[in-house]
Amino acid sequence: MSILPPLRTIAVDDEPLALGLVASFVQQTPFLELVGKFGSAVEALKYLHEHPGAVDLAFLDIQMQELNGLELARVLGPTGPRVVFTTAFPQYALDGYRVDALDYLVKPFNYEEFLRAAGKARAYAELVAAPAAAPAAAAAAADEEEYLFLKAEYQLVRVALSDILYVEGLKDYVKVHLKSTPRALLSLMSLKAMEEKLPTRRFMRIHRSFIVALDKIEAVRRLTVQIGAVTIPVGDQYKEAFLQFLSRWS
Repeated sequence: MSILPPLRTIAVDDEPLALGLVASFVQQTPFLELVGKFGSAVEALKYLHEHPGAVDLAFLDIQMQELNGLELARVLGPTGPRVVFTTAFPQYALDGYRVDALDYLVKPFNYEEFLRAAGKARAYAELVAAPAAAPAAAAAAADEEEYLFLKAEYQLVRVALSDILYVEGLKDYVKVHLKSTPRALLSLMSLKAMEEKLPTRRFMRIHRSFIVALDKIEAVRRLTVQIGAVTIPVGDQYKEAFLQFLSRWS
C-alpha cells in the first residue's frame, strides 16, 4: 500500500461529456484527489499559475481551442504536474512522448485503461518520493543492486546495469539492447545523456552511435568489438581511449 497521500489531480477537456467522465474516473480512484476540472487549457493554466505546486497530475485533452494540451504541457515544462493525455487522435502519441507525458489515452477509453494510466502516475510519485522517505534503505540497496531508470513506453522502467549489452543512438532516441530479452528498450534521450547515466568503469562510448558494456565484449578484431552476434565499429574519435582500455585488458 502506498504511503503517499492521494495525487492532487485536474481534468482538462473542452467537451463537457468527456470532462465529466474523466472527473468521475478520478473521483472513483482512491489514490487520486480531484482538485479541479476545466473546460479549456487557458483556465487550467490560470489555476496552475495561481496555485503553484498544488497539482501533481493532469489529464489533458489535446485538441482544444486557444491553447491545446500539448502547448499547455510545453508551457508547464518539467516543473509542472505530470501529464496523461486524453484524445481521439492517436497520431499525437509521438508528440505526447516528446513532452514527457506519462501516458496517452485514446478516446473512448474505459475505467480499466484509465486506472492503468493513473497507476503509472502513482508508481512515478512513489519512485520520486522513495529517496526522501527512506534514504538509509536506499543507500544500503545501492550497494547490493545497481540499476538505472529509463522512460520507455510511457512508463519508468528499471534496468539492471548488468543486463545492458550495448546502447545504440538514434537521433533523439536511444535503443538499449539487453541480455535478458531480444526486444530493445527505446527511450527518448540523447546518447550523450545516456552516457552520463552509465558508470565509466563499466561502460565506454566507442562510436558516435554506440556505448558498450565492457564486460560483455567477447572479442576485438581490427577496431571492432563483438557482443554476441553483433559487430560494433570503434570510431576514430574514440580509438585512442579504447586502445588504452585494451592495453589494460590484455
